[in-house]
Amino acid sequence: MTRPSILRNARIFDSISGALLPACDILVRDGRIDDVSSRIEGPESALVIEIGHRIVLPGFIDCHVHVNAVHHDVWQLSMTPPSLITAQAKQVLESMLMRGFTTVRDAAGADYGLQLAIERGYFRGPRLFIANAPLSQTGGHADIRPRGVKEFICSCAGIGLFPALADGVPEVRKAVREQLRNGANQIKIMAGGGVASPTDPIDGTQYSLDELSAACEEAAAANTYVMAHAYSPQSITRAVRCGVRTIEHGNLLDEAAARAMRDEGAYLVPTLATYFALGDEGIRLGWSNDMLAKLDRVKGAGQRAISIAKAEGIPIAFGSDLLGHMHAQQVNEWKLRAPVQNAVEILQSATSVAAKVLNQEGRLGVIAAGASADLLVVNGDPTRNIELLCDPEHALAGIMKSGAWEKALS
Repeated sequence: MTRPSILRNARIFDSISGALLPACDILVRDGRIDDVSSRIEGPESALVIEIGHRIVLPGFIDCHVHVNAVHHDVWQLSMTPPSLITAQAKQVLESMLMRGFTTVRDAAGADYGLQLAIERGYFRGPRLFIANAPLSQTGGHADIRPRGVKEFICSCAGIGLFPALADGVPEVRKAVREQLRNGANQIKIMAGGGVASPTDPIDGTQYSLDELSAACEEAAAANTYVMAHAYSPQSITRAVRCGVRTIEHGNLLDEAAARAMRDEGAYLVPTLATYFALGDEGIRLGWSNDMLAKLDRVKGAGQRAISIAKAEGIPIAFGSDLLGHMHAQQVNEWKLRAPVQNAVEILQSATSVAAKVLNQEGRLGVIAAGASADLLVVNGDPTRNIELLCDPEHALAGIMKSGAWEKALS
């Protein structure tokens, strides 16, 4: 058991109300927040740490990452041994943690072994919520075979970066059950076309209604849910009507699809950072004209989608969806949302809203008794200037995960 700590004179960000609270104390014991009150005097063994009236935020949650996407080129990844991918993921994970992300939801790629490696302390990184392999129909978004190529060539089988191709209700049910058997915390399904895939239109729909419903039924039977890649209004509406809980990306969302999301209680997880990163680098990375055209179509639409979702009262979580060397641009998501969300709303998207996505209300994304002691001590006030967080090396004076300082307080 570790020594208890009292963080003295902390200005807590209440991620539920969005308010900054008057200076108070936080008692951390055995990896959790034991008490939050105006003055804590015990226990006698506690280490007292003076925060000096700086703001303390809950640890951030990114709801759409690919920590094993250590290269932007999926074909390059297909030739890479799993052991090398895992070794390279170590730096991806540690860097995310140093940006203040103490929890991430992996949207396909990470597996149970990587999750255990973090839990057991072999790797430093955020706690992982994993999807394992994404479900895709033949020719769907995760089917990355170029036209004319019949077989996958993959040395990284089992690491989750390549899809579980499933066609028809029985195959879909089996594929969902297989991901759950391998420890998936949520199921990822491709419900529409994508930017980086070679053969599908961006506004196409994927999977039949029966197949989508079967995936959601199987996930619900295991007390979890389905996250769906979808851009177009039709693909979004079909997905949520069949029981999908979170829409990933959603750039082409319109008012009618937003109403369907609201009616079904769905969440939106925008990922603006990835489009701006790829917009700068798509040509250099050798993307085809078709892929670049799809990118141009969605790149400028993401902020409008957030505005529409916000107007309909849809909860909006934080996502980034970056690959390879572009992982470092995760922090750009903060400023890219600023034209359509205020600073408090953006902070809530990465804390209390994200915790609800993960079904972790009261345990993550909040500073309250019983929650995990994931705490960020901040230089400055991000509730007034969210762009402070784009420079985490200077903005984050201390990073605590599960009661342990991952970045020593300065």
